[in-house]
Amino acid sequence: MIHKYKAILFDMDGVIVDTMPYHFSAWQEIFESMGVHLDKREVYKREGEQGIVSISEILENHGKYLSVPELKKLLRDKEMIFKKIASPDLFPGVEDLILGLKENGHLLGLVTGTSRDEAEHLLPASLASNFDIIVTGDDVERGKPAPDPYLKAMEGLNVKPDDTLVIENAPYGIKSAKDAGTFCIALTTSLPREYIKDADMVFDSLEGVRWLILSGNP
Repeated sequence: MIHKYKAILFDMDGVIVDTMPYHFSAWQEIFESMGVHLDKREVYKREGEQGIVSISEILENHGKYLSVPELKKLLRDKEMIFKKIASPDLFPGVEDLILGLKENGHLLGLVTGTSRDEAEHLLPASLASNFDIIVTGDDVERGKPAPDPYLKAMEGLNVKPDDTLVIENAPYGIKSAKDAGTFCIALTTSLPREYIKDADMVFDSLEGVRWLILSGNP
């Protein structure tokens, strides 16, 4: 039964905030400066991964190898571009869902591969204040798809995997959540269903998730 979960953990990009188109545009500009043509889904599939890992692996896939300082500079450049162009909106229903969960006594967590600075820039303070814990890419050595970010959030909330539900939207995040032992709901906000089929349940929007969790139906 869905209502049994004490803690609800949210990914941020593509779940709470509609940021992925802006992330892609920023990545695209960075990689094109390196002579690499980037396919949209190559970025979307990696959503939730630490940026330094994404840059390194994508460049290696295209036969390009850079030093760690060079990779870090590219990541800083990407983040600067993103902040300059991004004007994302919250997904419809997200505020109602979070406030409803809070009123029902659920523990809430935000688990994102984004840096803490970027997360604070994107999330309205009034919404961020509802989370009992926020785990960012800066807080773990191994980011998604490793289970570490979700394990850290559960440790901070003092809950077990069986008591935890995760809301995700990308393959790496789903793998992270499942390997941490949690139940995972995925949204088709970024990728078609075939990419996120490893989740326990798939919804097209948060409205379905809100009804499911707050109604207490299985």
